[in-house]
Amino acid sequence: MRSGPRTDEVPRKRVDARTERWREHRRKVREEFVDAAFRALDKFGPEVSMGDIAKEAGAAKPKLYRHFEDKADLYNAIVDRVRDMLWDRITASFDLTSDSAGELVRRGTSEYVLVVSQHPNVFRFILHSHFAQRSDDSGRALQSARQSAKRAAELFAGASGDESVPIASAELVIYSIFGAVASATDWWLGANRLETPTMPIEQFVAYLAEIISALVAANARLNGIVIDADRPLHLAVSRR
Repeated sequence: MRSGPRTDEVPRKRVDARTERWREHRRKVREEFVDAAFRALDKFGPEVSMGDIAKEAGAAKPKLYRHFEDKADLYNAIVDRVRDMLWDRITASFDLTSDSAGELVRRGTSEYVLVVSQHPNVFRFILHSHFAQRSDDSGRALQSARQSAKRAAELFAGASGDESVPIASAELVIYSIFGAVASATDWWLGANRLETPTMPIEQFVAYLAEIISALVAANARLNGIVIDADRPLHLAVSRR
């Protein structure tokens, strides 16, 4: 006679389903709080409080702390959102098969500055947040930049069609670009959020594009590579 299912298997499946629903619910609520944080930052500036964010979300402050361990946890979620937003916007703005290397830099820079101009206080918050109080969280933005640099380096190496392009070297220059761009953004936004940016947006984009191009050219030169900025990326890279 065939025995039925073991009694200890059924509860496990039910618990797993409940756990998965709770995990999805928690993820959704966290995303909604990050949305509220963006709105609160746009409204109140980088000095925003946890109370401001909870109020913007239409929730009590204890609920916010049920979904985020502390201020640093929420800061990390905001950094991750900005990283993903920039990656999606920039990679969607160009065609790796037909756009010239120079055009890729210009379009990527334009998309970045557009996001900054839409959420200036979010970037001020990331650069100078009082939320990142623990020493292990103060470098979260740099850690996120390092991860993005690795992804971008792998994308560049694959699109260039040159297997000899050193990934580590590409990652270093992209990471350096992120640092230069962050410093330039900090200067451009200024400390006073009520002031007009120091430089018109079109001029700032042009400066950033030149800075990025110069760093890329220097790295290529050190590795014996020539990049023709007027050709598509898969045709632009050659060895000396």
